[in-house]
Amino acid sequence: MSPDVSSSPSFDRAFCDDLERLFAWPRDVRRFSSCPLPSGALEQLVALTAYAPPVGYSQPSRFVSVCDTARRTAVIDDYERANAEAEATYPNARRATYTALKLAGLREAPVHLAIFVDTATTRGEGLGRRSMPEMLAYSTVLAVHTFWFAARARGIGVGWVSIVDPGVVARARASLRSCRHAIADSRRYRRCCVRGHLDFESRSSKLRGFPVTILL
Repeated sequence: MSPDVSSSPSFDRAFCDDLERLFAWPRDVRRFSSCPLPSGALEQLVALTAYAPPVGYSQPSRFVSVCDTARRTAVIDDYERANAEAEATYPNARRATYTALKLAGLREAPVHLAIFVDTATTRGEGLGRRSMPEMLAYSTVLAVHTFWFAARARGIGVGWVSIVDPGVVARARASLRSCRHAIADSRRYRRCCVRGHLDFESRSSKLRGFPVTILL
């Protein structure tokens, strides 16, 4: 059911306090439950991203659920390759610290999403982006942000991974099930994992110390 937006809402102090707690709560999850999401939960979260403010009503975000085991494995293998390369760039003392970090939950998460920016979309007829075409990408960032907070409010953990080759993720999109509609351009993307339940370790404030990448 769509919310009633016929009149300007008024939010009380309790709502504002809860919203602030939601903003402050650690969100970038890397330890996932393998339990499946409730039926319809993923589709509901993707639908909510339509409320994020896209430039010129363009709605350029494309969400693709990666269900095929072979394709998921290909992305996991590429993450491990890219992560090993990143690890090798650190000096010995810092390398041990980097190695100890858990930077992804690709094997455990029941849902993998590949999120793309459709740079060829005709929606909005170019309104607001002729001089700044990068606003399409920023619109997708806001869609991811909306997805993330909506999921967190429902007790669904989200994380995103950028320690991968974008080309590998783009190739994995072929024949995948789309949560919204077809992808016209896959040059920009975010790789995401979603899990069903929070565990104790993922609640730890230590997660604030991970200023790295993206799992959704």
